[in-house]
Amino acid sequence: MPLSWNEIKSRSLAFSKQWEHECSEDAEAKSFWDGFFGVFGISRKRVASFEEPVKKLGNKQGFIDLFWKGVLIVEHKSRGKNLDKAYTQALDYFSGIKEHELPKYVLVSDFAGFRLYNLEDKEIHEFPLKDLHKNIKLFGFIAGYQTHKIKDQDPVNIKAAESMGKLHDQMKEVGYEGHALELYLVRLLFSLFAEDTGIFERQQFQEYIQDRTSEDGSDLAHHITTLFQVLNTPHDKRFKNLDEQLAAFPYINGKLFEEMLPTASFDKAMRQALLDCCALDWSRISPAIFGSLFQSIMDKKARRNLGAHYTSEKNILKLIKPLFLDDLWAEFDKAKTNKNKLAEFHQKLRKLTFLDPACGCGNFLVIAYRELRLLELEVLRAARVTDQLTLDVNGLILVDVDQFYGIEIEEFPAQIAQVALWLMDHQMNLQVSEEFGMYFARIPLRATSTIVCANALRVDWNDVVPAEKLSFIMGNPPFIGAKFMGEQQKQDVGFVFGGIKNAGLLDFVAAWYVKAADMIQESNIRCAFVSTNSICQGEQVGVLWSWMLAQGMKIFFAHRTFSWNNEARGKAAVHCVIVGFSCRDVSSKWLFEYENIKGEAHVLPANNINPYLIDAPDTVLPNRSKPICAVLDIGIGNKPIDGGHYLFTEEEKNVFLQVEPQAALYFRRWLGADEFLNGYHRYCLWLGGCSPSQLRAMPEAMKRVDAVRKTRLASKSAPTQKLAATPTRFHVENMPENDYLIIPEVSSERRYYLPIGFESPETLSSNLVKMVPNATRYDFGVLSSLMHNSWMRTVCGRLKSDYRYSAGIVYNNFPWPENPTEKQTQTIETAAQAVLDARTQFPESSLADLYDPLTMPPVLLKAHQTLDKAVDAAYGKTNFKTEAERVAFLFELYQKYTSLLPAEKPKKPRKKKEA
Repeated sequence: MPLSWNEIKSRSLAFSKQWEHECSEDAEAKSFWDGFFGVFGISRKRVASFEEPVKKLGNKQGFIDLFWKGVLIVEHKSRGKNLDKAYTQALDYFSGIKEHELPKYVLVSDFAGFRLYNLEDKEIHEFPLKDLHKNIKLFGFIAGYQTHKIKDQDPVNIKAAESMGKLHDQMKEVGYEGHALELYLVRLLFSLFAEDTGIFERQQFQEYIQDRTSEDGSDLAHHITTLFQVLNTPHDKRFKNLDEQLAAFPYINGKLFEEMLPTASFDKAMRQALLDCCALDWSRISPAIFGSLFQSIMDKKARRNLGAHYTSEKNILKLIKPLFLDDLWAEFDKAKTNKNKLAEFHQKLRKLTFLDPACGCGNFLVIAYRELRLLELEVLRAARVTDQLTLDVNGLILVDVDQFYGIEIEEFPAQIAQVALWLMDHQMNLQVSEEFGMYFARIPLRATSTIVCANALRVDWNDVVPAEKLSFIMGNPPFIGAKFMGEQQKQDVGFVFGGIKNAGLLDFVAAWYVKAADMIQESNIRCAFVSTNSICQGEQVGVLWSWMLAQGMKIFFAHRTFSWNNEARGKAAVHCVIVGFSCRDVSSKWLFEYENIKGEAHVLPANNINPYLIDAPDTVLPNRSKPICAVLDIGIGNKPIDGGHYLFTEEEKNVFLQVEPQAALYFRRWLGADEFLNGYHRYCLWLGGCSPSQLRAMPEAMKRVDAVRKTRLASKSAPTQKLAATPTRFHVENMPENDYLIIPEVSSERRYYLPIGFESPETLSSNLVKMVPNATRYDFGVLSSLMHNSWMRTVCGRLKSDYRYSAGIVYNNFPWPENPTEKQTQTIETAAQAVLDARTQFPESSLADLYDPLTMPPVLLKAHQTLDKAVDAAYGKTNFKTEAERVAFLFELYQKYTSLLPAEKPKKPRKKKEA
């Protein structure tokens, strides 16, 4: 066990005074450094050697003054000598040192002072001998207090995972695989971490492998198996004649080493791979993200994208801070000066419990635990101030890993989650030790988290942790769209959704919302999940949130759409929301807005957060067949179901007409969303109005008709087969006689304005666009305005991240200006025409060019801004500060138009199915 910092500081003062008087050019360096290590209660002879021979650059022989393999090189000079030269000399030795033995620190000294180089953090610290006690914590790596500012993006995390991946592959290649391999690697991970963080002695695991196993690796598996057994055996139950080096290892407990595994097999390369792992500084590893990286090594494809699958701490904090952490800190601030209230608050921290029902490798649980321990540390600091006493932290650390619960469907990440919580616990214990000057560790392990390996959609969450004991549910359930679920996943969500109407529209993540809502009925439990933003857009809102609101669920915080990613190589990014909800109304509600989805949020207080994550009444938009306002109907374009036989590029059309020129009368320009936006031409052979005699006179056209008939007959769909009887007609025909407005069904989410436009009746539009026949400039103006675009962005569905415009949700529910005056109407029409005129100034540019935010012409942008002002004026409200405020206004107008009543009273919870 390391000495307390107080004891180390006292020893350092005595050491400084002793050598201030004794040091001279003739002083004995060995005695100096033996005394220096003694300050930390470490025998220098056990860990480091003097005059270590090494080959320098140029194959010259050199001798390192003091060498602690893998940790430290000391280069000592006489008083007053150049320490820069000493440092250069130390670096010259590196070429002759094995990679896994390279030091992390270089220390140079001339008796009178020290200069410490931290090679990994690229830090240099220099001070005189008399100030050693003031800088003593720089040498925590000697004492066993190895603390770092853990960074989730630190390259050492990925390097560590890659090193373990190499070892994993080698073991798998020799036939050691499955559960045994996974648990074996988890145990090795713990051992590597243990020897760099004070659980084991410094380099105890590495030295055991180096000293006691053959270089060819033939006996390594036997020694590791023996070590695992020792780690699982209390000291008083170990063999009395146990090897001294093995006996020095601590008893770990926690059941981590309990299961007897098959004996592995190693060779020379595998032994070296393990030693390479030992050479890394595992105290720098972030338990919060290493688990996910570690899991990815099991899959070579995932490993090529190493780092793409973990969740950054920054994103985890976006959820846990508003869910519970911010409130706890606010409560602490009120209690910290009152001894009794502070004690009550500390007890409250101990009673909090957390469940992540899709915990993976435990990222959310680990960060939540760390933050709770950091808050507890502040409680102890405040208690020390109020009591004016030195605290015995051994009896005062209350928060522990047994307050955390998880459900994970795969065994390996479930094991990692449990170990990751232990590792974080130990890192926090080291921080406590450093803070209070006395060593604190929970070894052997007594408390343990509860990580259940099970299907979260099948298991009763109350069997994992009873609802009456639970405080918070949180996590990041899988992102799988409704159309992309496998058969087993469909069965799982079917089991959860039960009688929820139209549940087939819901993404996989929605099942966790339903399970959570079932569990928290009539409780104070608060929940928050990261989800794809699709559950708060389009048709899914009507399905999921109609049911959630009926169960009495209330949203009390939400992050609107943002990019959920990290900074690792091959980073994975997806557009997400975070939704916090409870069955109780929470007085303080917060909306996190993103002007740039890749940027930082700004926080706004809210009166009510509805399912579209807007500060507005709880409203769920139905899929309507008719508009709520007295406006023109919208429809889809033509849907041929022709197998592509009636559609032509310009080149294909020209080739066809060379053979059959009389068909020119029947070719019409064909326009889908892509053609409309990108400005290229396609054509359709429309034969619906062609007489039988004219058709029979065109043999090439007849071939196309026959091909369409056969395509329809070959379909598995009975209605499509029926259409084979009329092969010249389309499944859906929508051919206006006058000009019509066209709205692309799918458009890039990068565009601030959705490009829409007028088309003449000679052009046939496909079912990939929406059509408004007989539309006016006023219609174009309102639908092109920021008011309508803001509505569309909020309520529409998405195809990947692109906007998916719908008639039933977006257009038919849109609240148009209530009673615009004639002057307001004319102003909108004039501004709308100005937008169209601005477009014509760039005849060579497509709509995609014109509406790209990077290339949009200023004249067009200005025309749109003028139009926005005109439309806002027609609504009778201007100067909206944010898009969310604009949409909240529209929801109020929607309620007025539809005379919606408040949300239904909560229904009785559904009966749960028997598993």
